[in-house]
Amino acid sequence: MTSLGTVTGLQRAGLDPAIVWLDAHGDVQTLETTASGYLGGLPLRLLAGYRPELIATRLGLRPVAEQQIMLAGARDLDPPEATYLAGARIRRAGVTDLASAKLPAGPLYVHVDLDVIDAAALPGLRYPAPGGPGPDQVADALRRLLRTGQVAAAGLACTWHPGHNAAAQVAPYLTSALIAGH
Repeated sequence: MTSLGTVTGLQRAGLDPAIVWLDAHGDVQTLETTASGYLGGLPLRLLAGYRPELIATRLGLRPVAEQQIMLAGARDLDPPEATYLAGARIRRAGVTDLASAKLPAGPLYVHVDLDVIDAAALPGLRYPAPGGPGPDQVADALRRLLRTGQVAAAGLACTWHPGHNAAAQVAPYLTSALIAGH
């Protein structure tokens, strides 16, 4: 949900950011479709203009056009999310395909939810999804995005169960990507 404030801040600074969203989940639920009620399943849909009176209007957030959004790595979609994405203009790519995928034009807000990483490679995730890329592949994708010179802001998200040392396991990959991306 912090992405809403970050994109609002970019817009207030005079930028019109596009979005590259790396996540195992679509995050395009609505209040009407969510089975869990988990607000973390809504932010990309909110950024695209769903029910602005809920949050966006109060923040001053303008909707980001669907064609200016790329969803990468999403593989654990609820049926309403799959239906929405089938008819939406949101672009899709695999995390490892970001090098060859045509990125949205202009400045980018890059969102990385660490659950995009295969659950077998990052234990303790609250919302694990098998079949994803490894942490090295996510770091490579982040590095490539940073090297485009388009990244205006980035956000990092993850929810995991305590006691698995997940942060320490993924930190070297992210640190390497951030340092090399400059």
